[in-house]
Amino acid sequence: MKKIILIINILFCTAIYAQKNDVFNVSYYNEKENTDSYQKDQCKLDIYIPEGNKKDLPVIIWFHGGGLTGGTKKISEELKSNKFIIVSVEYRLSPKVKAPKYIEDAAASFAWVYNNIQQYGGDTSKIFLSGHSAGGYLSMMLTMDEAWLLKYHIPNSSIKACIPLSPQVITHFTIRAENNIKDIQPVINEYAPLNFIKSNTPPIIDITGDRELELLGRYEENAYFVRMMKLAGNRNISLYELQGFSHGAMYLPGIHLMFQEIEKILNK
Repeated sequence: MKKIILIINILFCTAIYAQKNDVFNVSYYNEKENTDSYQKDQCKLDIYIPEGNKKDLPVIIWFHGGGLTGGTKKISEELKSNKFIIVSVEYRLSPKVKAPKYIEDAAASFAWVYNNIQQYGGDTSKIFLSGHSAGGYLSMMLTMDEAWLLKYHIPNSSIKACIPLSPQVITHFTIRAENNIKDIQPVINEYAPLNFIKSNTPPIIDITGDRELELLGRYEENAYFVRMMKLAGNRNISLYELQGFSHGAMYLPGIHLMFQEIEKILNK
């Protein structure tokens, strides 16, 4: 397993960002697919496009955190970039919907990006998945369970890499709560990335906060997941532990590390 790292001081450089190119509130379901007003209003995405007439840009699909019960697609300045297109996705939330609706939304948004991002300057061979907490969980579900994207006839090889920040890899605690299961009772079922251990996946760079500061068991479940993947013969996975950072505080250094790892992949 990759050696854990200690980050104490990181200088974050916020890009000078031109809002004129950005596109907001794009529906990723068509009218026929929308089944109710909540889906129609909620299932939208924003596209942050670097300034200039750039083409073939890498794309980061970002799923926000919030425990599958809250959060919005509005992103921080630190997540905006002059090198990548950032697609920030809104999805339906519990308790208005239950599993697997939010996973279905994540897959539908990926399909929309895959089929449309070229007209905004994006390169479909360079689509990265990421997100913090619940968003990291959604990115991992699409990466580990091929069925979600195959519904849209998209192979998992279309994911250049998955770089989740502090994801849940057992069944998400909100899904457990929907089924009256206590948050300290671990479950591994069809809604757990850990249920789909395999030797061949897109590259996965798993990032968590400090094991002593994270949400209960979050580092340990990810460490177990990565270990099982390696025992299955997977050579495309690594784990970083951001020592000294809690679940919420790891967001900013996690973004910084995510950008670094994407640059490494693109420069290979």
